[in-house]
Amino acid sequence: MATSSTGSAADLGRPYRLPIVALLHPRRLTGFVLIALVISVVAARYTYRSLQWQLWEATLLVIVLMLIPGIVKWRDDARRYGATAAAAGAVVVIQGLHTIEHLVQWYQNHVLDWQARLSTGLLSPANAEWVHFTWNWLVLLAMLFLVGRGMRNWWVVPLLIWTTAHTLEHTYLFVRHLQVVAGLRELHVDHLTAQGLPGIVGHDGWITHNAHGTILRHIPFISTASRLDIHATWNAGEVLLMLPALHVFLRRAVAPFNGKSATALVARQAELDLAAPAVLGV
Repeated sequence: MATSSTGSAADLGRPYRLPIVALLHPRRLTGFVLIALVISVVAARYTYRSLQWQLWEATLLVIVLMLIPGIVKWRDDARRYGATAAAAGAVVVIQGLHTIEHLVQWYQNHVLDWQARLSTGLLSPANAEWVHFTWNWLVLLAMLFLVGRGMRNWWVVPLLIWTTAHTLEHTYLFVRHLQVVAGLRELHVDHLTAQGLPGIVGHDGWITHNAHGTILRHIPFISTASRLDIHATWNAGEVLLMLPALHVFLRRAVAPFNGKSATALVARQAELDLAAPAVLGV
């Protein structure tokens, strides 16, 4: 049985029904990941309870500490499946963490009945317009990168449309934010941040004020939903479209590697990257 420094062929070839699960499974790094997770949670709890850190500071500590096994895992994936598949795995994990942040905000607002302006999730300083703007452009660029590297199937079409629309929404919000801040500075008002402005859709958004005589203005959620609910929906739709798009892509990028050595895995991924189809198809 062929072996390599990254593990045995049996380890590489363990069958998984879902290729995303095969990609995300830590395999030989499971113990390392679990130990790092326990240390991160204990450290965050101590700093939050005993040192009086803010919640976002304790959360950031967990993220930073978990980057260590994360980087090791992604390097291992790159050796096994190739850089493209490893990048796809990183996108799933990062966007999954972003989804958790939206779920926490939704829970704070709808279950704990906090005001929307106080429902800022686990990383409250990240709830800023420039962060949302930068994040969504990076996600869109990541999707375009994966498409260029072979992720081409019918799920990609609605995924790119949705992701582009989501990014344009945050671009509009960022431009409006800059405009309002500039107006406030002209009035010598320096204590307001102009965060949480309405966007294109949702309560008091662009559609509400400008789409007169169109059906869009009469669709309840599009014209009445809060900003928090709108962006939770944007993110949920993005994830729900991303997962099947990646599933189809990874069936070709990961599943065919079962039972092969790490060298064979990298060679096969290189073949896929070079021979990525130029037309849509599963």
